[in-house]
Amino acid sequence: MRTLTFALLTTLALNAVAGAQAADLDYGVLRGPDYEQEAPLIDWNGVYFGGHGGYTSASAGFKNAYKPLITDIVRYSTAEAEFNASSMLIPRSRSVDGASYGAFAGFNYQFDETVVGIEVDYTRFDKSNLTADNISRFRVNSQGFLETVSLSGSATSRVEDYGTIRARGGYAIGNFLPFVTAGLAIGRVHVDERVRVSDYGYDQATYRANQQLTTGNPSAVKNFGYTRFDPNNPESGTPSSVTGQNVRTKVMGGFTLGAGLEFAVTQNIILRGEYQYVMFNDFEKSGGNRTAMNTVRGGAAVKF
Repeated sequence: MRTLTFALLTTLALNAVAGAQAADLDYGVLRGPDYEQEAPLIDWNGVYFGGHGGYTSASAGFKNAYKPLITDIVRYSTAEAEFNASSMLIPRSRSVDGASYGAFAGFNYQFDETVVGIEVDYTRFDKSNLTADNISRFRVNSQGFLETVSLSGSATSRVEDYGTIRARGGYAIGNFLPFVTAGLAIGRVHVDERVRVSDYGYDQATYRANQQLTTGNPSAVKNFGYTRFDPNNPESGTPSSVTGQNVRTKVMGGFTLGAGLEFAVTQNIILRGEYQYVMFNDFEKSGGNRTAMNTVRGGAAVKF
């Protein structure tokens, strides 16, 4: 009986010790390498500023580059009334491309995964678009003069620099923030428009009658628009010309749209790639110049 009781007590003691040792085991160690702390999320809230550089293609339209200048020169003349001279030159759209660079700053506000904010930027471009045209027409006008109208013109539009203020909206996916943006743009544009007009003619009927004379004195051949005129050979005459010019640097307004992707290297260092579209329009009645700019650029910023 004593032997049985001793054996029972020994078994109970061993089971208690084993249970206590098992309670002291670190189950975190038993889980192995799959048990890791969750990586900290990026906080997109805050103020940021940085720089950008990229490639810009600018397309310029010159709707009324020549017409106002020519109209001022040929107003109330047969060149306008019968030739419609102010519409003879055609200003064509042109494109130019090159590097652009600048700086930006903004503020983000984040709630859940949605990020909204406002951003301003400055871009230096300083490239010119140039269009040119020339044309000549001649006919016997209503007064019996053989009239010639010759026109030449050129127009240049150079976007020196511009800035935008834009609203932004994005959706945070870990360290990435895809976003869209839209707002207003304002830029300095240098415009140089020039025309040269020659409008000249002579009384063709009188000239031909003089050529048929065998006796007597020839009649005077009326003419206009010449600095030197030979009544016996009008084609060798030297026409005069009048020039018109409109040169100005002005501020033009417009709008901008864009989209991009940001990557947070750390909580405070952000890289981005972005596409931006900007349209400037000259709203003056005598203007009509338009410039559309497409830019692909990259940038880096510091966030606080």
